[in-house]
Amino acid sequence: MDERLERYATELFAVEDAILTGIRARQEGLRLPPIHISADEGKLLHVLLRAIRATNVLEVGSLAGYSGVWLARALPPNGTLTTIEKDPRHAALARQAFAEAGFAARVRVLEGAALDVLRTLTPGFDAVFLDADKASLPQYFESSLTLLREGGLLLCDNAFFHGSVVDPADTSPDTVGVRAFNLLAASDPRVISAIVPIRDGLVVAVKVAA
Repeated sequence: MDERLERYATELFAVEDAILTGIRARQEGLRLPPIHISADEGKLLHVLLRAIRATNVLEVGSLAGYSGVWLARALPPNGTLTTIEKDPRHAALARQAFAEAGFAARVRVLEGAALDVLRTLTPGFDAVFLDADKASLPQYFESSLTLLREGGLLLCDNAFFHGSVVDPADTSPDTVGVRAFNLLAASDPRVISAIVPIRDGLVVAVKVAA
């Protein structure tokens, strides 16, 4: 997309407020990995959750809480966001972000390896957003479908993985994981999926069968 059009869309539809800007600035100041979603992707996730009237959402990969605030803001007052983070430092920053945004009582930050934590959760989520290590994405796909209700959304960031998915010479574990996830999302009869070419690509899948 033309950078001018991308900037136009972001400035018109996905303006950050002081809380979101502060979370992003803190993450940059602490030199955390620059892997949080963009504002326009956050707004898209927000719109999708609103569209299905989600009340119970799961996020895999909290980082410093930026994406989680976008997700939590889409939920009604009785809604709950559960987010999983392996790094204790990142989990603490995410809790700080949720408190600043007024969601401390409505967000569960669970610490630990995602595949281990996922096995402990009760099915019935309206949406699952995956934004964690890429090598494990095929396993996250299966876990997510187990936890999602029928009609729920499976959302996954970095579908293009910075272009590596179309580079046959790239056989790194992360790239292989993204390719495998995309193939599952495109071909598994339990979901109907598409890739939205926003930022680094967002897979949007609807669970249609158990």
